[in-house]
Amino acid sequence: MKNKIVFFASLLFFGATICSASSFNTQTQMSSATQISFDGQLKVLSLNTWHEGTSVNGGFDAIVDVILQSEANIVLLSEIRNYKGVIFTQHILEALKVKGMVFYSSVLESDAVVLSKFPIESTSLVNSTSITKCMIRLNKKTSIAIYSAHLDYTHYACYLPRGYDGVDWKKLPQPILDTEKILKQNIDSQRDEEIAPFVNDALAESQKGNLVLLGGDFNEPSHLDWTAATKDLFDHNGTIVPWHNSLTLRNNGFLDAYRLKYPDPVKNPGFTWPAYNTDVELSKLLWAKDADERDRIDFIYFYPNKKLSLKDTVIVGPIGSIVRGKGMEIQDQDKFLKPNGIWPSDHKGVLATFSIAD
Repeated sequence: MKNKIVFFASLLFFGATICSASSFNTQTQMSSATQISFDGQLKVLSLNTWHEGTSVNGGFDAIVDVILQSEANIVLLSEIRNYKGVIFTQHILEALKVKGMVFYSSVLESDAVVLSKFPIESTSLVNSTSITKCMIRLNKKTSIAIYSAHLDYTHYACYLPRGYDGVDWKKLPQPILDTEKILKQNIDSQRDEEIAPFVNDALAESQKGNLVLLGGDFNEPSHLDWTAATKDLFDHNGTIVPWHNSLTLRNNGFLDAYRLKYPDPVKNPGFTWPAYNTDVELSKLLWAKDADERDRIDFIYFYPNKKLSLKDTVIVGPIGSIVRGKGMEIQDQDKFLKPNGIWPSDHKGVLATFSIAD
């Protein structure tokens, strides 16, 4: 979630296919013999990798394992750093290939990447290094614009009503419950500037008849979760907050896959942060140790299209969360895909399954 750094990586082809916007024709020709047929089901996994899994012993291999376990054919990963000159996308495509899975990806100046079982026609940045766009043709009739996002982590304003500052993470003398002050700190982040060009670009793609999907770590909750029903839960302390980006997306017609499937934020809170990861020391997971900081900040959105139907959405990762500095499992009605082994992240992921008609 925290500590966002961007690296530039040059374009490489090695083993599995990696492409950029400039390699459109080359990759199309290369992939003609390896194109897998689309069976009408799209499974999209979104996961913050916690610095490529480097914060957990065996974390990189665990990312590979969860991709395989999810059976996703589109994977959206964030917090990509290309540490020590190693291109992460190249590394993970090779690791997946060893396991018998061929994926395609891209290298751009972004810490949010797309892995696809279908060849990528083009890749670009959406006026920001925080959102990567890939165009993918699923079959002769259907193309999809996939956007992978890792939005600004600063000014994490949902900490204010919980008694912590969202800028320096320090404990406050008392919670800040004035909605205007909460929204002021929130809008001081770059998240609104990052999501606005996405909306324009995605609506243009929809107008062309293309499907549109967005996923990633938004570092901001949803207005659908901070409601009258939850105002006295999860240390919201009576606040009802119309969080900017979720409202922007809703007002422009985008649908939140998890909240569409599970509309009740009390029965199905869908928390993705912070994950109670028993594979690391608890101290590495604490930011607001005296608060209930659980929130849903990782999302998959889609734009309505008569071809596209949402079938299922699940949380991917350990069931446990952290509440007031302690890891615990609190039973709710959320549906989980629990990892078979090590969990690589301090976030939980989201897995959405769609059906696409011809």
